[in-house]
Amino acid sequence: MLTSPDKKTVIATHVRFDNTLLYVALSDGREMSLQLDNIHWLDWLYGATDEQRANWSIEPGGFAIYWEDLDDGIELCHLLSLESLF
Repeated sequence: MLTSPDKKTVIATHVRFDNTLLYVALSDGREMSLQLDNIHWLDWLYGATDEQRANWSIEPGGFAIYWEDLDDGIELCHLLSLESLF
């Protein structure tokens, strides 16, 4: 279970991009931003077209984001583990 600082369950609610930045909105009001060209295990998303990036969905329960056109996704727990690095 993923929790916010106030111990509430956190899920992904929205995704957006700005060039090489990935933004993930969270249910607790926070928004994460990740520089895609700095995270080697997200190379598949860094190299994707705008159209491929736009075709995302939030997995049931909100614990992962999936890009059908790329046949890949990201679990929210992995994104949250990066917070302390940036």
